[in-house]
Amino acid sequence: MSAHEQMRAMLDQLMGTARNGETDKHGVKFYDDSVCKSFLLQCCPHEILSSTRMDLGECPKIHDLALRADFELASKTKDYFYDIDATEHLEAFIADCDKRTAAAKQRLAETQEELSAEVTEKANAVHELAEQIGQKLARAEALGEEGMVEESVKLMGEIDELRKKKAVAEQEYRNSMPASSYQQQKLRVCEVCSAYLGIHDNDRRLADHFGGKLHLGFITIREKLSELKKTVEKRREERGASERERGGGRRHYVGGRELDRRARRHRESARDRERAKDGDGKERERDRERDRAKERDRGDRAERGDRAERAERGDRADRADRADRADRADRADRADRADRADREHERERDRRRSRSRSRSKRESSRERSRATERERDRDSRRSKSHRRSSSRERRRD
Repeated sequence: MSAHEQMRAMLDQLMGTARNGETDKHGVKFYDDSVCKSFLLQCCPHEILSSTRMDLGECPKIHDLALRADFELASKTKDYFYDIDATEHLEAFIADCDKRTAAAKQRLAETQEELSAEVTEKANAVHELAEQIGQKLARAEALGEEGMVEESVKLMGEIDELRKKKAVAEQEYRNSMPASSYQQQKLRVCEVCSAYLGIHDNDRRLADHFGGKLHLGFITIREKLSELKKTVEKRREERGASERERGGGRRHYVGGRELDRRARRHRESARDRERAKDGDGKERERDRERDRAKERDRGDRAERGDRAERAERGDRADRADRADRADRADRADRADRADRADREHERERDRRRSRSRSRSKRESSRERSRATERERDRDSRRSKSHRRSSSRERRRD
């Protein structure tokens, strides 16, 4: 985005669609059904998770900062109850995420080697300490970037204490398992964003995860949903009472399609009254036909929007399936690397043993050779001594 476009977006966000007498580029108002109500409340998952591994693509509804500014201005005088729409949207999204988390846990339970209750408890203790370290490290880095050095240093001291506890927990976990099994990567699913975390992941990798846009985005969405759910029942009752006061108990959204229908009926009534005076029945029929054509066109647009939303859901499912396949391939690759490392370790140990045996044999052979040589020297000295003694005896005789 160029500097000029950024400036225009900032002005739209501050002043809305009516700045300098401009009209809305989308041709709609913020209360139109084609506008994303979650975006108006700054909690649309499509926007929050953009450019992450869970990127949902472009939202099928309109996102416009100018429309958000219009809504924020209008909501000071009227209550549009869009928080109820946002709650339903986020509930559906988080329910889908929780299903994905449960499915990932089930896959891990089926693919990973089953551990005893004691070993599982020790593994979970390592996981929990590692996650605390990753979260605190990400927070310490964020505080350092904000210039809050003392708070960052204090967190780093807490991290050092957690690292000591983690080292003890890892030793206990290692002692409770065979060496070959310990090398295998024990995975765990993040409860917030459903990503996979390994028991052998280092602090840097965990900090990148807990401080990353994906994890923080899910935290933002879950916190917003939790905040909205506190008042959603009360808000639904208030909306129902407001609708009963204005429309005899019929459900409608103020400023939405109901307002359009009322305006259309008012225009039709006015035209009918005028043409009744003139007796122009044919013109009235043409106007009605045009209105019916417009209504059909609006229905077609709504149907296209529904089809686009269904297609987007299918795309999300495909992306989630591709992410699952990538995760499975990554786990298989890590397991294969661990197996290769184990085999290489075994081969190296065999080579060391073979070299040790060869050295022992060579040492034994050299020792035997030296003993044989010493024996020969002794025999030679005895022979020389015997010959000298015999010679002396012969000379005396």
